[in-house]
Amino acid sequence: MKEKIGTYTSWIGPYQLAEKLCFWVKEVEDEHGIKSKPDWVHQFGEWLAHGSVEPEPKVGDVRNWDCERHHTLLSRLLNWIHSKKKQKIQVHIDKWDTWSMDHTLSYIVLPMLKQLKETKHGAPLVELTDVPVELRGKKLTKKQRQSGEIDDKHFERWDWVLDEMIFAFESKVNDDWEEQFQSGQHDIQWETLEGGVSQMVDGPNNTFEVDREGMAAYQARINNGFCLFGKYYNNLWD
Repeated sequence: MKEKIGTYTSWIGPYQLAEKLCFWVKEVEDEHGIKSKPDWVHQFGEWLAHGSVEPEPKVGDVRNWDCERHHTLLSRLLNWIHSKKKQKIQVHIDKWDTWSMDHTLSYIVLPMLKQLKETKHGAPLVELTDVPVELRGKKLTKKQRQSGEIDDKHFERWDWVLDEMIFAFESKVNDDWEEQFQSGQHDIQWETLEGGVSQMVDGPNNTFEVDREGMAAYQARINNGFCLFGKYYNNLWD
């Protein structure tokens, strides 16, 4: 298998162009601690995009969608340039890559999940039934939920889900995990039966044992990690 995936195509529109042209302008911090260019830089971008700047809306005002406004020649040119940009993706699959496809993909998915956990900037909504009771957080009122408020365990739940995905794929990569549930030594002997056939029996020094209950619990956790991976696949973004 060989794959080469380039960076996503960057969008340079009138507003982004305005910020680049005003590179010398210092950012200002709002009441939430978020830094951005002053409002007049955004208005400059609006003028580059539409040829005019609309006044700030008042309560009750209805404004047209941006796509319904006039677009300048510059705006149309930048849109045309962006439409020609394509992300470079090259993937070559060899025949042996699908002999054990679940194992092969794990080598790719596992490091991506680990990097996502380290670099993520947010967390999606995780269903409470998917996590342990201690991670279900305080119960929010209907008004709080409608306003988009999150509880005190919101981000911890996503970390837990990612950890379970990582656990599942690590177990797939390190496929000798069953050995931790085995102990003792084999002593196998063959007992001759009537008719010349033989059967395998335990010898006097056989101490080999398998913790089948522990192995089943471990396998169940792996299966759940893969289920979470499928369920929250669309949320694997940074």
